[in-house]
Amino acid sequence: MVAHPTLRAPLQQGLGHAERAGTRQLLSGGGSPTAMRNLYLSVFIAVTPFLTSAGGLNDLEKFLSDAKAGSATFVQTVTAPTRAGETSGRAKTSRGSFAFMRPDRFRFDYVKPFEQTIVADGKTLWLHDQDLNQVTSRSQAQALGSTPAALVASSASIAKLSEVFELADEPDGQGMSWVRATPRQRDGQLKSVRVGFAQGELAVLDMEDGFGQRSTIRFEGFKTHSTLPASQFQFKPPAGADVLKQ
Repeated sequence: MVAHPTLRAPLQQGLGHAERAGTRQLLSGGGSPTAMRNLYLSVFIAVTPFLTSAGGLNDLEKFLSDAKAGSATFVQTVTAPTRAGETSGRAKTSRGSFAFMRPDRFRFDYVKPFEQTIVADGKTLWLHDQDLNQVTSRSQAQALGSTPAALVASSASIAKLSEVFELADEPDGQGMSWVRATPRQRDGQLKSVRVGFAQGELAVLDMEDGFGQRSTIRFEGFKTHSTLPASQFQFKPPAGADVLKQ
């Protein structure tokens, strides 16, 4: 999404260091500055067939209705707010892969620079930090809400999505059509999410929080599927792992 949480505390508690915040902005819909160690969870999630672009809202609507399951790799850049004396904020980059299957199941595997796994199995949201051998679990229904993850993985229609987000077309740019989603509940961390489509294909997720931190995910090699193995969205804490439940 730049803070580098150690994840030695539950998801709702404070940040530690400064580079793993990228895994947070996908899942974050609310909280205080100390809650920014929460996964911003995410998005993330599939691709629509190519079509003639007729605006971001049209592309988003087709994505929601047509993309039942999918997979891709991603590059995520998290940029911290600019500090006094700086010309730009410090940026951190992470890479990995993700998959999703509607309704409400997705998986993120971060491989660089730190190995982390995020799995939503439909009931529970799991975060596994391999370095620490620590697992954090939360009720998925409580964790998502008006988050980027809900934006792309949960809702199946514009009408349903509009109950949680204010949606608006934005001008085309960078060869893409854009739509901005702003949470209707303004008391959370997430300020807005911009979703970019390139020739009808989901290409970018650009998130900004209330503290000025920006997280941009660029998707590569999208593949759509009619379904994916259910086992791909199951998680069992490894032996010896420290498990924190919220």
